[in-house]
Amino acid sequence: AQVKEELKTASLSLSELFDRAEADEVVGKLKVVSMLEAMPNTGKVKARRLMRELDISESRRLRGLGPNQKRRLLEHFGVAPAGR
Repeated sequence: AQVKEELKTASLSLSELFDRAEADEVVGKLKVVSMLEAMPNTGKVKARRLMRELDISESRRLRGLGPNQKRRLLEHFGVAPAGR
């Protein structure tokens, strides 16, 4: 719940969230759709549409995202992927 609130208030960036998911098992188990719904200006419908567009399964969890899926999510939200 705290992570979702941090995303909603933009005090946690998407790239920081991906880093935290690698280190924190609880965050890593957060469903991607829940994370997207917590993003500013993204509701349930937009979140599911984006997941279909980016070819991400609705059951996917943060830790299970591949590098290309992470990159596409970062690009969608206007964040340049680290190291690129």
